[in-house]
Amino acid sequence: MGTCWGDISENVRVEVPNTDCSLPTKVFWIAGIVKLAGYNALLRYEGFENDSGLDFWCNICGSDIHPVGWCAASGKPLVPPRTIQHKYTNWKAFLVKRLTGAKTLPPDFSQKVSESMQYPFKPCMRVEVVDKRHLCRTRVAVVESVIGGRLRLVYEDSEDRTDDFWCHMHSPLIHHIGWSRSIGHRFKRSDITKKQDGHFDTPPHLFAKVKEVDQSGEWFKEGMKLEAIDPLNLSTICVATIRKVLADGFLMIGIDGSEAADGSDWFCYHATSPSIFPVGFCEINMIELTPPRGYTKLPFKWFDYLRETGSIAAPVKLFNKDVPNHGFRVGMKLEAVDLMEPRLICVATVTRIIHRLLRIHFDGWEEEYDQWVDCESPDLYPVGWCQLTGYQLQPPASQSSRESQSGSSKQKKKAKSQQYKGHKKKRKMPVGKKPVSLSSLPLTGGVRRSFSGDEELTPPPYRTLPAQTALEAFPPPSTSQEFSPSLKTVTTLQLKEELIDGEDYNFLQGASDQESNGSANFYIKQEP
Repeated sequence: MGTCWGDISENVRVEVPNTDCSLPTKVFWIAGIVKLAGYNALLRYEGFENDSGLDFWCNICGSDIHPVGWCAASGKPLVPPRTIQHKYTNWKAFLVKRLTGAKTLPPDFSQKVSESMQYPFKPCMRVEVVDKRHLCRTRVAVVESVIGGRLRLVYEDSEDRTDDFWCHMHSPLIHHIGWSRSIGHRFKRSDITKKQDGHFDTPPHLFAKVKEVDQSGEWFKEGMKLEAIDPLNLSTICVATIRKVLADGFLMIGIDGSEAADGSDWFCYHATSPSIFPVGFCEINMIELTPPRGYTKLPFKWFDYLRETGSIAAPVKLFNKDVPNHGFRVGMKLEAVDLMEPRLICVATVTRIIHRLLRIHFDGWEEEYDQWVDCESPDLYPVGWCQLTGYQLQPPASQSSRESQSGSSKQKKKAKSQQYKGHKKKRKMPVGKKPVSLSSLPLTGGVRRSFSGDEELTPPPYRTLPAQTALEAFPPPSTSQEFSPSLKTVTTLQLKEELIDGEDYNFLQGASDQESNGSANFYIKQEP
């Protein structure tokens, strides 16, 4: 819904079920958006003015949320809430005054929601995906299920179909069949000599496209040093080395001091990846750089290390310097994939922002489980995404579960695992809560849950604008240029004739302004 969300803002009016009613049938009333939290909106019935007593949260993309005028078109009754039914003697005149000039949802909003949840990847499609046990190579896997664009992939040579891997359909970890051979990447051949019945190769155009690069001039070379997010410990940025230069801008990266002798933990990053950085990135942005394991000359100094190893730093100009105006702010809540267990999506908070790089903290867990994630990562979702798609949301860890793991967390850290699960240590699940296996869920999702995992909880307080009338807060645009490209006309809607006596309403479908955050030159200007 990202391309349609400009239609949603505070004070937008919608038609929703009236729960403050004693009638045996389902009836509706008009409500206004008071606050927004991801896909969720805090709504207040028209007529309550500044009384928040019956305010309620709902997912704005839910099936019971409609634009004003839907009831009239569908023959549904509009009935004022029982608490305020005697507040006005003429509800028709009240609605005329309140709703003239107000904004509502586009008439095709529910269709847009439905279309946005249609995904091109289908079960039985074959892809190449990173081998979670040997990062340096890929394997063939088959799409088992699709939930909200997230794929449960089962490795093709898995006999019992339990050897799986979760990722988003736009993840940089999956590719079309034949990709590895085309760029010179290592590949594990399957023991299966021919495709199983019903399996077919995914069309190449469905995969996320990478930016084209020119490797003919100055380019990355084997042995060059850089800084990179450790794929086996996403909370750290480490000293790293380019181990192999592949075609189409892809690089094999090794983490200094912890590489396997056979290179089985080398990891493939594209040259434009936001997960690799030039030498000095951490220092200039005051991020702790993890030195090579066993390196004793601390504090770590890049100039000394380059001289000792006889290496050179990768040229700064070869790295991706694009910083989108993403709008993230420290303290914002979201739902994020735990890349240690990529089938889990957890309640999380943005705790730090370095240009396009976000530090994601999983609520209720120690900081050692944090992960560095790009602002455009397909593993970050707005609040309410899990409820909308039917995906299980992991709530924050409780105090009792944290105490139960405190003893084990003090134990000596084990050596890095070769399995691609993000962090070095396995996260303990909350006491009494088993990890949720989503393989049994239907493709359209499972049981819908509230965004918080608790119906009685509400999102943290958000800024509330001063109360304004609809006409003051949302004046009609004076020119067509003030509309978004998809909303070029003012829609005239009619409420049900019994209520309004045939009077017309004008509802403006406006677009909210995008937040912007300036980019900056965050790379050092001189190379060691």
